[in-house]
Amino acid sequence: MQHSAWHDLIKRELPEHYFAQINQFMNKVYAEGTVYPPREKVFNAIQTTPLEKVKVVIIGQDPYHGPGQAQGLSFSVPEDVPAPPSLQNILKELAEDLGQRQRHDLTSWAQQGVLLLNACLTVPAGRANGHAGLIWEPFTDAIIKVVNQKKEPAVFILWGGYARKKKSLVTNPMHHIIESPHPSPLSAHRGFFGSRPFSKANNYLKNDGLPPIDWLA
Repeated sequence: MQHSAWHDLIKRELPEHYFAQINQFMNKVYAEGTVYPPREKVFNAIQTTPLEKVKVVIIGQDPYHGPGQAQGLSFSVPEDVPAPPSLQNILKELAEDLGQRQRHDLTSWAQQGVLLLNACLTVPAGRANGHAGLIWEPFTDAIIKVVNQKKEPAVFILWGGYARKKKSLVTNPMHHIIESPHPSPLSAHRGFFGSRPFSKANNYLKNDGLPPIDWLA
């Protein structure tokens, strides 16, 4: 993990030597078999989105577990990889909300201040949630707590039951929470479609005097 404003503040939220335990975990799992994303992309979310730029947080569960998909940003895949079903539904809702987005790599969102954070930062090939509960959740909860402590308001977008459980970490009343069912095909028709999270987030940002996100970029 690169040294940054994130590093020291996350460290304060965790037990001593936790970063060393994460490194030991990664050494082990990457040596044993195929793990996604590539090791150099594990911390991509906080490397691409500096703490001082965070305006929106979108929480996912764990990385995509197919070849070439995961890039360390929740819900995003590289442009040369087909969009998985949840991402297809996110882009479908975006089209209804604000307009058609031509690309499905979401890096430009991250560069604008959208923290695309998975609760679990690695996954074994072909085994969704295969690293859940092993090392990552205290670390990613610490990231959420650090954003919660920011002096500027942020918008937390929580899709699905797993992400909505993280609401308890957002205790600062100046922040905003947008929640709905998950965009997966199993639940998107139960309230994700029509929820308009992108325009809602921008309305919150504008009301707080912050520049909106260009979700179509």
